[in-house]
Amino acid sequence: MSEKVFIDKQHRPVYQAMAATAASIRSAAEEAGLGRIVMELVNVRVSQLNGCAFCLDLHTRQSLEAGESEQRLAVLPAWRDTALFDETERAALGLAEAVTQLPGGEDREGIYAKYRAQLSPEQFSVLSWAAIAINAFNRVSIISGHPVRKR
Repeated sequence: MSEKVFIDKQHRPVYQAMAATAASIRSAAEEAGLGRIVMELVNVRVSQLNGCAFCLDLHTRQSLEAGESEQRLAVLPAWRDTALFDETERAALGLAEAVTQLPGGEDREGIYAKYRAQLSPEQFSVLSWAAIAINAFNRVSIISGHPVRKR
């Protein structure tokens, strides 16, 4: 079996450009009135959908550091079935899932229109970029086989 190729290390400038994009997204989120917790919820939820253990470990930890509760993280896969998330968080999570799973043609416009109606244009845009970015980071980690180290 061949050794893993950590593509983020193999082409460091490309990865650094991705990291710079993520930093720009964080700044834009702040400007759009979206706090760190909602952004980390998006990161965790997309990482759950993609099955990225490394990003789940990282963003769950960062969510807790930002003040997120263990209870809300525990029920995140079933966020629609609880009253624990506010309307902005619900819209952010729904949009993140739609960006990740790309609904079919007929459903796509209706789904995106629903979240455009719930979010400002700035919030809709930055949350879309956030979901796109964490999807890319998930793929880097999965392809590279980034390990989750026991703490």
